[in-house]
Amino acid sequence: MSLRFRLNLLITLLSLAFILVVGSILVNDTRVSIRERVEAASRVTVQLLDTVIISSALNPEMGPTHLVLQSFLGSLGYVRSSHIELYDYEGREIYSSPESTFKSDVVPPEWFVKLVQPKVETVQRKIRYGTLVISSSSAGSIREAWSGFRQLMLVGLAFFILLNIMVYLLLSHSLRPINRILAAINSIEQGDLTTRLPKLGLPEFDRIGHSLNRMAESLTAERQLEENRQLTFLIQKHIEEERRSLARELHDELGQYVTAIKTFAVGIANKAKTNATTAGMPEIASSAQIIVSAANQIYDGMHNIVRQLRPGSMDNLGLAETLKDAVSNYQAQNPDIKIQLYLSPNLESGNLQSLGETVSINLYRIVQESLNNAFKYAQATKIDIRLTKSAIGELQLSIEDNGIGMNVDAVDQTTHFGLLGMRERVQALNGTFNIIAAPNQGTKINITVPNSNSNQ
Repeated sequence: MSLRFRLNLLITLLSLAFILVVGSILVNDTRVSIRERVEAASRVTVQLLDTVIISSALNPEMGPTHLVLQSFLGSLGYVRSSHIELYDYEGREIYSSPESTFKSDVVPPEWFVKLVQPKVETVQRKIRYGTLVISSSSAGSIREAWSGFRQLMLVGLAFFILLNIMVYLLLSHSLRPINRILAAINSIEQGDLTTRLPKLGLPEFDRIGHSLNRMAESLTAERQLEENRQLTFLIQKHIEEERRSLARELHDELGQYVTAIKTFAVGIANKAKTNATTAGMPEIASSAQIIVSAANQIYDGMHNIVRQLRPGSMDNLGLAETLKDAVSNYQAQNPDIKIQLYLSPNLESGNLQSLGETVSINLYRIVQESLNNAFKYAQATKIDIRLTKSAIGELQLSIEDNGIGMNVDAVDQTTHFGLLGMRERVQALNGTFNIIAAPNQGTKINITVPNSNSNQ
């Protein structure tokens, strides 16, 4: 059932109710009016005939009363709202007043007559040599009332029809924008976010159209943002793959060359020591030892680079051991800063292996970036790292330091790539990222990753 039909039906029912109420009031008023009119006319008629009866009784020379009344009634003719009958002493009717000819062409329906017709009242007078019977008659008044009521009903019916036609046309015109709004909503639902509504006539519909246009713009921006997140996620994934490949190449290829260089240098140094008496051999041994020392430094530096590119324990031992190893290395490099790592028991037992490659590497990179920021900017003396897993499988990571903090509201996080990178990583996992910080009150990063990402 359409809105237009409902509104039209409501107005129709209200109009019918109004007409019925007004009609009932008019019928009631008509009934009261007819009753009072008939009663008044009957009293006047009775008083008039009583006067004639009394005059006839006081003047016997006028003749028998029934004959006097017969003559008087004959000259009187029709009496409105009263029907008069005269009988002689033997009960024979000698006179009956004529019926009203007023609006005789009007025939009111039976239901109207029953609604407005008053109770018939009869007055009987015993006179000399006869009987006079006076009965109330409302036929003329009812015909007159029906004539006016019928005209009023016709006017009301015409108004009712005209009103419904006007309301139907007005609703058809006013509700026409609804079809455009529904079509626009359907287009947006099917994925066409370029759909826009023009300015609509009615202020209410225009506000709806404006809100719908803003919603479409928001959905467009959200879709673009989601596409950018997916692209960022893919880029990060490829970067991690490249890092893994590069770390493997450095470890396998460059490590072999460095080892070979070191082996050759040790061999040269040993031979130089064996022939120490030969001229120039001590210098050769010293140079070979320098090459061995440089090879060791290259090897250690290469391992640090490999660890930064891709921690080897991530693939072999999982995130738990990788985090412990990373914290141990950071602690060794920064002995003045106390770093504490807490893993919930359900993660310590080895379940962290089931988190999946994507979640594990992203959480590791977030911890790595947070520690680097704390060392560079926070001037902290204590850093706490907590990683827990709830009963429903939700991961919660928090990194808190007691450093100088910052004013989060004043920081443009879109230009601070460390914070931006962490946020993008969390959003790619459909998680939440929150920073709590204040000047001289430290910084705390809270991250929540839902269970749906655990196997990624």
